[in-house]
Amino acid sequence: MAKHDIESEVTGNVWKVLLEAGATVAEGDVIMILESMKMEIPVEAPVAGTLTEVAVAPEDQVDEDQLLAVVEAS
Repeated sequence: MAKHDIESEVTGNVWKVLLEAGATVAEGDVIMILESMKMEIPVEAPVAGTLTEVAVAPEDQVDEDQLLAVVEAS
């Protein structure tokens, strides 16, 4: 099974984490929401599978290209 790293596309803050490690996700499911420049940016699962890691928590500062989560494809 292939692992897919999900990285931040922007510098900002983690506003909400909606799913925990171990959750089953479909392609396009929103895993968390980032906030940057007062805009909400949804972070979606790139593939269907299992969310194996969530590397950030609410209120964390994130940089562009920082690892946010890992999904293992099913």
